Amino acid sequence: MNDAPLRYQRRAERPGPILLRTKIFQGLGSIPGGIKDYAFRTFLLLYYNQVLGLTASSASLVLLVALVFDAVSDPIVGSYSDNLRHRLGRRHPLMYAAVLPLTFSIFFLFAPPQWAMDHLLWWLGFFAIATRLSLTLFAVPWNALYAEMSEDYQERSELISYRFAVVWVAGLVFTFSTFAFIFTASEDHPQGQLNPDLYADFALMLAIVVGLGAFLTTYLTRDQIPYLKHPTAESPTFGLTTLLSDVGAAMQNREFSILFFAVLASAVVSGTSLALEIYMTTYFWGFGGEQLRWMSLAITGGLLAFLTVLPLQNLFDKKYLLISCSIAIALVSMFPVTLKLMGLAPPAGSAGLVALVVGTQAAVSYFVTIVIIMFASMVADTLDLQELETGNRQEGLFNSVITFSSKATSGAGLLMAGLIIDLVVQLPESAQSHQVTDDIRLRLAVMDAYVVPLFNVVWLLLVARYGITRESYAGIRDALDLRRKGSS
Repeated sequence: MNDAPLRYQRRAERPGPILLRTKIFQGLGSIPGGIKDYAFRTFLLLYYNQVLGLTASSASLVLLVALVFDAVSDPIVGSYSDNLRHRLGRRHPLMYAAVLPLTFSIFFLFAPPQWAMDHLLWWLGFFAIATRLSLTLFAVPWNALYAEMSEDYQERSELISYRFAVVWVAGLVFTFSTFAFIFTASEDHPQGQLNPDLYADFALMLAIVVGLGAFLTTYLTRDQIPYLKHPTAESPTFGLTTLLSDVGAAMQNREFSILFFAVLASAVVSGTSLALEIYMTTYFWGFGGEQLRWMSLAITGGLLAFLTVLPLQNLFDKKYLLISCSIAIALVSMFPVTLKLMGLAPPAGSAGLVALVVGTQAAVSYFVTIVIIMFASMVADTLDLQELETGNRQEGLFNSVITFSSKATSGAGLLMAGLIIDLVVQLPESAQSHQVTDDIRLRLAVMDAYVVPLFNVVWLLLVARYGITRESYAGIRDALDLRRKGSS
């Protein structure tokens, strides 16, 4: 096992710890994916269903097809990036190439011209696929950076924490601005998110933020290229055989395969919950832009997680911290709905009700951030185990396989949400206020708060089998360091 060849080397050794500005600059790359995900899960289904008039099930089915295209592209881009030979390294050329396609495709997705209305499903499908493919071209190599930049058990979690700190700050500003300045109330549309005339402005702001985030992180991290891993003469070149071989080798890694199947299960649940969230705030809680802008404050939970995740990781192994926070998410999410159904929540439209929902979302954001940081850091640890066993550094492929499973199954979650809206909740398309009955609200709340979260137990049981601990990881690092010294 220790005789595996050294296939990737740095062009230069880092002279000291990673600088704070570098941690922030690499964190800027979280903005395109984070803001795009927010726009997709919050507005995309609502816009095409309740504003433009497509059925929720047909729109969600088209979005599932887009996700399948996207998911299949992830391992291809990951393997290509891992084996790319370029003066700018393995990651930055693809990140630069993605900026313009991503910017234009996400704009047209939320701003279809009038002539496109007769072919709305096709328009949705084409630009959803274009947005997702161009984001894959950026996000897969960007996601690989943190594992290449540091091999320290603690510092990796710190790099990931900066990614979340940046995206939470950006998300807070973006969310507040969206509801305070774009989806404002009018006499005809007291809930601004249902006003079709406002989506062109939203599309422009969205495209600028996503495109600028992708460009800035790529440009500002170019000085890190010498410190990243580059293929040696012994490393394979990209091709179909290499791709299949890389995927097969990744899935033979027991710890990685556990995380892969855990993502498969968790993404169905989270994809369903996230798609239902805007329906809950709009129809169950009855919030318009005046109230929804304060939802941006929920992001403070993510910022608190940034401050506490490293001390918590010093006390607990990553696996146990992830499991504990996941259970907390399910319990906290049920709290405001339970109060409402018991008649104990503040009255509708009151500041107290907004505070209750925002406070709950802040707590959920806190636990979700820790879960994702721990999960990403666990994936990075499996990369070192893979290098020890095979000699390969497959940051791009490992992260792309994880995102492949997440996208493919979150698409199933999106479809589930559409079916729930149409078949269980029975919410009409472009529903008027008098059509949203108390029975519809009750069915929506029960599905969102109680039924869907029950399925989290599947992936939590899988994660419980993950075997890399702080102590075993130290042994992996010692063995890798010994091998590198022997080859130098």
